[in-house]
Amino acid sequence: MHSDGATQQAKQDDTLRRGLRGTAVGVALFAVLGTVTAVWANPLFVRMTPVGPWEFGATVLTALLAGVTVALWVPRCRLRTSGAGGLASFLGIACPTCNKVLMLIFGGPALLAWFDPVRPWLAAAGVITMGFAAFRTWRAFRESRSDLQIVCGVETPMTGGPL
Repeated sequence: MHSDGATQQAKQDDTLRRGLRGTAVGVALFAVLGTVTAVWANPLFVRMTPVGPWEFGATVLTALLAGVTVALWVPRCRLRTSGAGGLASFLGIACPTCNKVLMLIFGGPALLAWFDPVRPWLAAAGVITMGFAAFRTWRAFRESRSDLQIVCGVETPMTGGPL
């Protein structure tokens, strides 16, 4: 019986640690992403194009999904999908004329004529990709707590030890 209590306590500690880690990452990403992309006025960055109504929502969803993914992450899962979604969201949210790399590649008129109209779609694709990654991570986390581990789509037998 004592072992069941210790196991239960270990699971509660793990849940608390995961929750705090996910919350910290989500809040930090929200603050950094919103500041760097100048979704809100700040003294560090000035935005040269107006903020669209969808950009704040995309910033919130990107940070939320990143926090969920980090909180539920299990070993042997790759974060490549979430990273690609985060990059797409960042490029979709950011001011196109403020991005020096895009400005060098495309030039100002091409950015405003061609890239600016597809930014909402790029941000949406990034959020959807991050949602897919968060779902896969949640499924891997759920399966890691069962008798047969399926970690990131690969079945492996439970090795025992604390969860």
